[in-house]
Amino acid sequence: MKKSHLSESQIIKIIASQESGLSVSEICREHGISQATFYNWKGKYSGMNVSQLKQLKDLEKELSQYKKIVAELTLQNTVLKDVIEKKL
Repeated sequence: MKKSHLSESQIIKIIASQESGLSVSEICREHGISQATFYNWKGKYSGMNVSQLKQLKDLEKELSQYKKIVAELTLQNTVLKDVIEKKL
């Protein structure tokens, strides 16, 4: 998937400009995006402000760290169980 040339804070500002009264076609033409992209962004970022977005990113990062820890512990547990079964 192609990465956006706009940052997430810019995307939030674009969505806010639509909420303030500009038409979607004008916004898309001005920023060089398709209407489908705009509506995807609106579905993902609608109702957020920049601080909420930062908080969301921090939580996603923390969650990925927890998932990694759980995966490592599960692997260790499985290996230890296999070793114990082989000894018995």
